[in-house]
Amino acid sequence: MSAPRDPGLQPERTVLAWRRTLLALAVGALVAVRVLPPVLGGRTIVLAVGGLAAVAVLWVVAGRRHRAVEAVFRGRAPASAMPGGALLLALALVATLAAALGLAVTFLPHP
Repeated sequence: MSAPRDPGLQPERTVLAWRRTLLALAVGALVAVRVLPPVLGGRTIVLAVGGLAAVAVLWVVAGRRHRAVEAVFRGRAPASAMPGGALLLALALVATLAAALGLAVTFLPHP
């Protein structure tokens, strides 16, 4: 049996990168409340709350994923317990939707 992998600071850097990304999305949702009402009207609040809810869910799931990866790295769980890429896909979808909304607001004609 091999010795458990020494992860160094990589898991910590990864979790910090997740947090930065999710905080950026949360700030974007809050800025939307300030900037988008003239363009989208009352739908702005719904979009902002939806964005903040998505960020909250991703934050919790990212913490769980980090703990699962850490358990595998420390040898407390088998390698088969390594999480898949569903969280990465979810984050990519949320970021893509935020970018698409930004492009739409920027380039579509305003009333």
